[in-house]
Amino acid sequence: MDIELLYFAGCPNWTVAQEHLTEALAAADLSDLGVKLRAVETDEEARALHFPGSPTIRIDGQDPFPAATETYGLTCRVYSTPGGLAGAPTVEQFVQALTRLLSLERTSPAPR
Repeated sequence: MDIELLYFAGCPNWTVAQEHLTEALAAADLSDLGVKLRAVETDEEARALHFPGSPTIRIDGQDPFPAATETYGLTCRVYSTPGGLAGAPTVEQFVQALTRLLSLERTSPAPR
């Protein structure tokens, strides 16, 4: 499983997302998986990467929390959480996403 956290330095929420993701990996017994940090530095790079804002998490290239908009750029992203809108998914939301994707990975047929 390849996990990437895309961010831009001007957004403070990416560090919260990183903390929540680290906690979720431990809770899901996946602490051995590393998270690759990827700084997005220009609007051009944001558009090329289809970066809807910071932080964006991609697991095996997929966003487990797809953005409702297709606007890309250097902006802070907002997530819908059980407690309302927040700058990062909750630990539990990350655990659910990781568990769901891991389950799909295990049930998918192996490529030939």
